Amino acid sequence: MAVPKKRTSRTKTKQRKAQWLRKADLMSKKAWSLGCSIAKGNSNSFVLDNSDKSN
Repeated sequence: MAVPKKRTSRTKTKQRKAQWLRKADLMSKKAWSLGCSIAKGNSNSFVLDNSDKSN
């Protein structure tokens, strides 16, 4: 089984975690923004088909 040769420094670990959290925060903000624009009906990047198919 492969094991790391040396311990990863605490700084490097925190940098990686911060980068991951920043990326997740950005994606959640984009999702929230898209949801708000869909709710208001101002979305240009999301197409919602409102046609009634139960005829």
